[in-house]
Amino acid sequence: MSAIFSNDLLPEKQLKNLKLYKYSAVDKSFTSRFILKHYWNKSIELFPLWIAQVFKNKLIPNLITLIGLCFMIISVGLMVIFAPEMDAEGGPSWLYYGFAASLWLYSTFDNVDGKQARRTGTSSPLGELFDHGCDALNTSFAALLQAAALGMGHSIGSVILYSIAMFGFYLSTAEEYHTGTLYLGYVNAPTEGVILSCIVFILSGVYGPSMWQLPLGQFVPESWSLPAILDSMPLCHVIILFIAFMFLFTHLPACFYAMYKSCRKNNKPFVSTMLIQNFPITIYCAAFFFWVTSPYSFILSHHHYILYCLTTGIVFGRMATKIILAHLLKTRFPRFTVLLIPLIVGAIISNLPRVFDISPIFTPETEYYYICGYFAFALIAYLKWATLVINSFCSYLGIRCLVIPKQKKK
Repeated sequence: MSAIFSNDLLPEKQLKNLKLYKYSAVDKSFTSRFILKHYWNKSIELFPLWIAQVFKNKLIPNLITLIGLCFMIISVGLMVIFAPEMDAEGGPSWLYYGFAASLWLYSTFDNVDGKQARRTGTSSPLGELFDHGCDALNTSFAALLQAAALGMGHSIGSVILYSIAMFGFYLSTAEEYHTGTLYLGYVNAPTEGVILSCIVFILSGVYGPSMWQLPLGQFVPESWSLPAILDSMPLCHVIILFIAFMFLFTHLPACFYAMYKSCRKNNKPFVSTMLIQNFPITIYCAAFFFWVTSPYSFILSHHHYILYCLTTGIVFGRMATKIILAHLLKTRFPRFTVLLIPLIVGAIISNLPRVFDISPIFTPETEYYYICGYFAFALIAYLKWATLVINSFCSYLGIRCLVIPKQKKK
């Protein structure tokens, strides 16, 4: 436990591997290559005019990424205030327009930070770690906003939506660890997924989230002969079904195939490597799902899902960021994080009455206080760990995290 809050820097023998750092990424998306690339090139020209002046022209990529994440945090805060139920009743129209603006701005800031790094001569492995760490945390933020815009409320549908987003991001991160390259396919979440989400947000602003609860049959011509199950299926469920289909039949096999080729290239046994390395995320998924879906849990029935999602999102953020850290430091794949322990305990407590003939241990109040304590513990531990890692990188590389030293300023 003391290691969580340690102030010691990372070992120098690991930090020496930062000298081998070389960023590698492939983006196959036609939308990115032929349309958004020009938009991002124009966007970076605006940053010195209205942002860098505020920070005395010391704006660097890490600060760009952090500002982008703040837009998402603000939207989540507004959702908690104006649409805490996340249901079809929804909140004011401007709230959903704000969701679209914040996600689009986050995506824009996330894509121009690399260009700013090249302009200012501040490219470093810290930038990649900082960027991926913010992306990992943003997974839970975006999933919550999507669930609210679709009017799914505190439901199993919201849980499934977050689970797909989380596991998809994890697989991409694990793939980068093995291959050394961040690969984005012809249709990917950071590009087409963001555009689709923004469209959903805007439509929710125009028509209200209740539109997504209408059956699919009302949106197709009468001449179309749909199966009864599809004809009566709510539109929000159709969207989740489509996302699940794309994940299972495009993203998942592509990631595992890339890791399979990497294991063969490095003479590693594929099956045993996948079983060992994916054990922590399997435990995370199982504990996350069995706790929130337990009939003796009050997370969904008493509308505590937002707090639960934010808490487990911090845990996931640390797990995913540790993989990127291992990739940069050339160390072994991370096996476990102590932040999983409260999640496992919560899942066990909420499911004990299903296994043994005992009275439920959790009450609505005790479970809520337990999650509040878990949130505080996870947030403090994550921030402490992130500060340790950032300080280690900055100390070894002779750089600063959020400002440009005078000798590197251009």
